[in-house]
Amino acid sequence: MFTLFTIVFDMDKKAKLLIVEDNPEILQALQFFLEYEFQLITSLTNPNLIPSTLRAEQYDIVLLDMNFTAGINTGNEGLFWLAEILKIDPTLCVIMMTAYGNIDLAVKAIKIGATDFVMKPWDNDKLLATLNAGLKIRKSSIEFNKKHENSDQSNMDLEQQFSEFIGECPAIRRVMDIVDKVSQTDANILLTGENGTGKGLIAKEIHRRSHRTQRQMVTVDMSSIPVSLFESELFGHKKGAFTDARQDRIGRFESASLSTLFLDEIGNLSLNMQTKILNVLQERQIVPLGSNKVIPIDVRLICATNKHLEKMVMEGLFRQDLLFRINTIQIDLPPLRERGRDIELMAGYFLDKFSVKYNKGQMSFDHLAMLALKSYPWPGNIRELEHSIEKAVILSDYRIVQADDLLLKKFPVQGNNLAEIPASFDEYEKNIIKNALLRNMGNLSNAARELGISRPTMYKKIKEYGL
Repeated sequence: MFTLFTIVFDMDKKAKLLIVEDNPEILQALQFFLEYEFQLITSLTNPNLIPSTLRAEQYDIVLLDMNFTAGINTGNEGLFWLAEILKIDPTLCVIMMTAYGNIDLAVKAIKIGATDFVMKPWDNDKLLATLNAGLKIRKSSIEFNKKHENSDQSNMDLEQQFSEFIGECPAIRRVMDIVDKVSQTDANILLTGENGTGKGLIAKEIHRRSHRTQRQMVTVDMSSIPVSLFESELFGHKKGAFTDARQDRIGRFESASLSTLFLDEIGNLSLNMQTKILNVLQERQIVPLGSNKVIPIDVRLICATNKHLEKMVMEGLFRQDLLFRINTIQIDLPPLRERGRDIELMAGYFLDKFSVKYNKGQMSFDHLAMLALKSYPWPGNIRELEHSIEKAVILSDYRIVQADDLLLKKFPVQGNNLAEIPASFDEYEKNIIKNALLRNMGNLSNAARELGISRPTMYKKIKEYGL
């Protein structure tokens, strides 16, 4: 199943909508629901027509299904079309749609460039709200690009201004202590942790503090390299080495010589690819495809993964000798939900960053918005936090960001276990009110309605318990 919505932002007209979906029932349901919301709805059953359709008409929002081949639920097809759509127009807001609750896939989609994701079966009001939010984001992006189309260097300076790794919790202090000790060495580093925990930022920080910092760090996303291009991409090739090899190409290992090579998502490598990497690390040399010339390399290797490599070794999915090679020092990055006050620090940092970027002036969070931020589980970690704050800045009509502006997904609040039984009725009541606020993402009226009390009573209790 494949779904694509596309909307053109026009302040004076209803938007145009393109749906690509091979399931006639879903197509019919969407057309029936949305026919009065858009000026035009066009339907396609073949996703291969997406490029020509996008080039023939200017669109603003894409709602893209993660899977469209029967029996395949990996989401890779949706990720492929996401990348293709953004190649045609990088400013498009792409919203992924899936019937499978795979947070890792959603995070990966956001990493590639998706704006948001929604789950099937969809809630009509939430779907419309997400599409309307996407329109605002698209409009702001267009206005921002027009305003700054001749100031690429100033944008680069702005990004560099906010490039430091932020954190004060004990776990992050331990991480930075290790970074201090290993940066000036050439020891191979393995960075582990969930998606979005900042492994790439730590790799950049290690390189910045190293004696190799005068040369640019080379980064490779190992999960994105097709098997057929693996050797060419990493080791280079000579002209004529294979079909379409029209000129010599330097591989990533040679490009990173005398610098740092960052291999991201190394846990996704096949055993055959692992063997090739191991041979290069052992011999400290490469041979480009189509050549007999041995080229020595001098790289400082940093790898990253969100997988449990030791477990993969036990299951025969990862070479133990390669694991020994890449993790002279292993640094584990904690998930955002375990970092306490760091959430507040990073939220403020991103708020300042995007309020400057979008010319919104000095902005701040109200109390309930901050409560929602600190209580949300952040399955996408830092990347999801950054993305949520950027959306809130774009969508907020005021300089005070409220909980509703954050558009956070609802997660069930876990009940207390026996070890967490409240010591008093006041503590029990406080927990009930706090959980109601969390379930309703800080919406005071909805939380009060759920508990069967008035809004003034709810507000009084919030002040009384310091929530």
